[in-house]
Amino acid sequence: MAETTQAVEEKTEEQQAQQSAAGQEDSKAQAQSVEFSQAPESKTTGPGTSIDILLDMNVPVTVAIGRTEMPIQRLLQLGVGSVLKLDKPIDAPVDLYLRDSRFAAGDIVVVDGEFAVKIKEIFSTGASTIENKE
Repeated sequence: MAETTQAVEEKTEEQQAQQSAAGQEDSKAQAQSVEFSQAPESKTTGPGTSIDILLDMNVPVTVAIGRTEMPIQRLLQLGVGSVLKLDKPIDAPVDLYLRDSRFAAGDIVVVDGEFAVKIKEIFSTGASTIENKE
């Protein structure tokens, strides 16, 4: 591959010298063909591959309990003790998002004194969904 790169560089230098010698000033770029050597195939399966790195990464999951809209004037009037009414009833499932994509729905529960979500339904990219019948 080093030989191919060197040949391309020599050819480019030779063409540039020819253009300068002829006094030719062309503002358009000229396309040149380049030959690349074939990259060797490598194994991508087994322990220690790049997919293992991805499987260990943490991704942020957002839980949305509801939404509301209000004029900016009202937003600026909010203070401690203000209450925002949301668009969902208390018994409606919450939505789980990975980035901006809704991927599941569930119920708010309490585990060891902290909020948690019990998954009720997982949405797939196709028409079917996986539901928890409990």
